Amino acid sequence: MLKNIIAPVQAWLLSKGQCAGCGTPLAKGKRVKRKDGSKKVTCKCGRIFIFDPKTEKYRRALFEEV
Repeated sequence: MLKNIIAPVQAWLLSKGQCAGCGTPLAKGKRVKRKDGSKKVTCKCGRIFIFDPKTEKYRRALFEEV
């Protein structure tokens, strides 16, 4: 039940370009370019996201991408 409440809030934060954990803008995070053209963004709280420049959206990194 708790997941049904938290998941939409996290998706909303990511759509605004903010960290799903601490709420800081991901534009301030550390960026590292990847081979496929996307960027790996690390927030100050330690969460890792992937930025796709084609769609200009963030998503949480998979375990294999870390």
